[in-house]
Amino acid sequence: MKSLKRIFINFKHYWYLMTQLITRDFKRKYKRSVLGVVWSLLYPILMMTVMAIVFSHMFRFKVEGTNYLVYLMTGIIMWQYFAEASNSAMTSVVENFALISKVYIPKYIFPVAKCLFVGINFLLTLIPWIGLILLTQIGVGKYPASINIYYLIIPYILVCFFMFTIGVGLFLSCVSVFLRDVFYIYGIVLTIWNYFTPVFYSIQILPESLQKVFGFNPMYQYITSIRNIVLYGQCPSISSLLILGLISLVTLLFGSIVFKKNQDKFIYYI
Repeated sequence: MKSLKRIFINFKHYWYLMTQLITRDFKRKYKRSVLGVVWSLLYPILMMTVMAIVFSHMFRFKVEGTNYLVYLMTGIIMWQYFAEASNSAMTSVVENFALISKVYIPKYIFPVAKCLFVGINFLLTLIPWIGLILLTQIGVGKYPASINIYYLIIPYILVCFFMFTIGVGLFLSCVSVFLRDVFYIYGIVLTIWNYFTPVFYSIQILPESLQKVFGFNPMYQYITSIRNIVLYGQCPSISSLLILGLISLVTLLFGSIVFKKNQDKFIYYI
């Protein structure tokens, strides 16, 4: 309880620093970019367009009774956030060694700031996502997306998703200090994980035994929960919502504990 209280006190005390880190990342990302933050809106649209052409026309992927564009874009923006945020968090401690070595700063601020920075971009990508959902109501795609009261559950799912990502980011940022090979290994892990997450295909095309294995993939759980609301108008069961919350809490606690137990050793390895 005291440690949690201490974390909240640190957050309040170092909030200005965190906002500066996020601002710095924004300036760095969009430096010399003509469109700037508009790329956050254009990127998922362009990515969805390319993948829709490739998978729906060349490889003939489709999901029966579903607007494939919304199905695809939901998977793209959620996977893109997780991959970018976890990758950025992983390198955050090592990248800020000069600052860490000069003044005392709670080191978890760096991976959390990265997840929040990428999270802001993620929230911006929800604008074209919502726009696409609305366009399906006037004929974009064969099937319209569903607009229903269950959209009120989506913020809860996204909060759980952010917590899960921060937990993974804390763990990776800690391990990467001691084992730099993680920078390369995680890229391979992400590629494999991406293929085992139904971003552009439906698990219905897989054998039933393999479908059950997908249930252990947290990314599948988060993406599918939102797809069920947006595409099918289905309310996630209480048990599935509790599972999402449990996955998030366990991952966040695990990442926080590993980070906290090892952070004092960082200075000797960076």
